[in-house]
Amino acid sequence: MPATLPTATPTAATSKRGRPGYDQQSVLRIAVEVFNKHGYEATSMGILAENLGISKSAIYHHVPSKEDLLRLALEQALGGLESVLKLDGATSGAADARLEFVLRGTIGVLVERLPFVTLLLRLRGNTEMERDALARRRTFDRTITSLVSAAQQDGTLRTDIDPGTITRLLFGTINSIVEWYKPGGPLSASKLADDVISMAFQGLHR
Repeated sequence: MPATLPTATPTAATSKRGRPGYDQQSVLRIAVEVFNKHGYEATSMGILAENLGISKSAIYHHVPSKEDLLRLALEQALGGLESVLKLDGATSGAADARLEFVLRGTIGVLVERLPFVTLLLRLRGNTEMERDALARRRTFDRTITSLVSAAQQDGTLRTDIDPGTITRLLFGTINSIVEWYKPGGPLSASKLADDVISMAFQGLHR
């Protein structure tokens, strides 16, 4: 796993305060929980206000709209994943080592930002914002596929499986983590990454 996982950096936009008792990040955190429970489209500002224990008008002290909450939430997920690709371990070294590094980093971000990544994975692409997010996710997947292909060309991964198929199978496993993993439980994020890597690479290494 990367020595330092990318973390959210507070900005003027994300740290501004509104009504006492809440800041934008706490509103966002609760909103994402509600989106994941009810679905983004089915969640009204009234439902959000009820879960926050404040009026609908009070929410607008923190964010302009429900769509803005979605934008902030998706940036938490996508920004974290994309940051992994910029770390040294993802940009230098043998292709198979870079692939392993990125997979470990992806799992680390998923665990660290579990509600946000869960929301990303449940998008349906019904709005332009959602479609843009899904396009960024596909770009991320294509980067992984290129690493798989490079490792195959290096002779470190088997070549009888299409690299796109390998990527989909890997991320089918990794993405399923959001459905069952419990942060703070007996399975740590690092051990989870070890288990996924061991399972995947024992079947991929020559």
